[in-house]
Amino acid sequence: MRKLALSDEILLSIEKPARYIGNEINMVKKDPNAVKIRFAICFPDVYEIGMSHLGIQILYDMLNKREDIYCERVYSPWIDLDTIMREQKIPLFAIESQEPIYTFDFIGITLQYEMCYTNILQILDLGKIPLLAKDRKEQDPIVIGGGPCSYNPEPLADFFDLFYIGEGETVYFQLMDAYKENQRQGGTRLTFLERAAEIPGIYVPAFYQISYYPDGTIQKREVIHSPAKEKIQKELVLDLSDTFYPEKPLVPFIKVTQDRVVLEIQRGCIRGCRFCQAGMIYRPVRERSLKFLKNMACKMLYSTGQEEISLSSLSSSDYSKLKELVSFLIEEFQGQGINLSLPSLRIDAFSLDVMSKVQDIRKSSLTFAPEAGSQRLRDVINKGLTKEVILNGATEAFHGGWNRVKLYFMLGLPTETTEDMEEIAVLADEIARVYYAEIPKEQRQGKVQITVSTSFFIPKPFTPFQWAPMCTKEEFLEKARIVNGKIRSMLNQKSITYHWHEADVSVLEGVLARGDRKVSKVILSAYQKGCLYDAWSEYFDEKKWMEAFEENGIDPAFYTTRVREVEEILPWDFIDVGVTKEFLIREWRQAKKEVVTPNCKESCSGCGANVFGGGVCYENKG
Repeated sequence: MRKLALSDEILLSIEKPARYIGNEINMVKKDPNAVKIRFAICFPDVYEIGMSHLGIQILYDMLNKREDIYCERVYSPWIDLDTIMREQKIPLFAIESQEPIYTFDFIGITLQYEMCYTNILQILDLGKIPLLAKDRKEQDPIVIGGGPCSYNPEPLADFFDLFYIGEGETVYFQLMDAYKENQRQGGTRLTFLERAAEIPGIYVPAFYQISYYPDGTIQKREVIHSPAKEKIQKELVLDLSDTFYPEKPLVPFIKVTQDRVVLEIQRGCIRGCRFCQAGMIYRPVRERSLKFLKNMACKMLYSTGQEEISLSSLSSSDYSKLKELVSFLIEEFQGQGINLSLPSLRIDAFSLDVMSKVQDIRKSSLTFAPEAGSQRLRDVINKGLTKEVILNGATEAFHGGWNRVKLYFMLGLPTETTEDMEEIAVLADEIARVYYAEIPKEQRQGKVQITVSTSFFIPKPFTPFQWAPMCTKEEFLEKARIVNGKIRSMLNQKSITYHWHEADVSVLEGVLARGDRKVSKVILSAYQKGCLYDAWSEYFDEKKWMEAFEENGIDPAFYTTRVREVEEILPWDFIDVGVTKEFLIREWRQAKKEVVTPNCKESCSGCGANVFGGGVCYENKG
């Protein structure tokens, strides 16, 4: 019987002790002494966020399918336990075995959000693992980073032994086998990293050297240790209907952010929004088969007892078999109290038929993302939505019985004008007018409720806007004031609620998103000053971060407000995501001309993703 790492006294003194004790439904149990490799998979945020992440569930299930590997989980301890563990010198432990993670072979950390970077250092620090890769000894675990933020790994390069670039289902077993072979031959930490560097998609930061011009831009990036590669091509799963997927997902004992079964219906997006990193790095679009999805839905609902299933995708409306899948799920689970969630639906493709079927199961607010208020700016960002389509979609929604709508926009987009900002308020008001014009008074379920949310635009790597300057904190707040003032002047202002994101957090996210290796010193300093859980507004401390920048002689504006020339060497240029730099430059220029690029199913725009030999690029080819 395993012994809990935390005493009853500690568990009774902290918030939500179930975060740390494990034994959830479908938790994998193995004898730690009977395996060759121990792998701690880590989500650097609180348990409730980490347990909601599908990628972790997939890798957990996949790695544990091998008898010689025991994959266990680690999440960031919440503030209360963090304090106790430091005071009482309790090493961070894995949930399954309750054993310290410094005894493991690998620590695999998923990089989902830039504002979790100080939590990565918390994991290593509490885990008694040296923060800097260069300080680790032979007995220390190999620290791996993966996930969307690893597409610019440079701000974190000092802390990781290696990065896995791309989708995790492809070469992890090859990496584990290389580790076993290195152990068998009595190899060292260095010889393993050399082996790892030969594997596709694996990046070992220590094997590269960066030199800079006096103005701070990158002069040269060179390989200083063989067999590191000049270019790292991302890993990609071509057949999503013949790969790993958890039939028995973990079920927590406490409520988590996404407390439901998640069915990923496809990867990638055909749309080509110029601000969207995911839409570029996950190209080409690949669909899971209807047969696969029907089978997995039944198995996961049966094995978990969950009462809701969510269809996950960057753009669910573009899944070619959406109607058939929705019809199957409704008919299969009719009368069983199973709710169906359909996030990421496009207002232009959301058919009344699908809406009415979902409505029978669950009535909630509908979420649409026009992203920009004016047609001009929607063309700049390549959103491919007209006002007519938006209002027609809202009309269908209201006739379908909905009276709550959430609208998502961005402020600070390239070429944005005051008129573009004010059009956000105008569009929200027009949607409210549609409701009162279309729905007779006796049929209304109260007044229409429109929630407008604006985030601040943050240029991301591998997007056409990766060269774009970003606004300052003051500029962002002024834009939010303009929108708020315009909403307050609208006829239907009482039906419209407005929220905006924190500007200071957005600016820091912008630095971390496009940072280079020099930024790692700032992250380390900020952590040492006490920065933690920066993604949580109540714990974000801008003052400490600004002190960290100043002490390291780094100007945040260099990474945010500066205009980059297309000839500049960018920190992430050594990664090949399939989408070429030439395509991104072309799209950047098309944006300035307000020219729309057709989606991938309408016409191939020659982005380069066809190099992978599959997906939407080859659907209509004989």
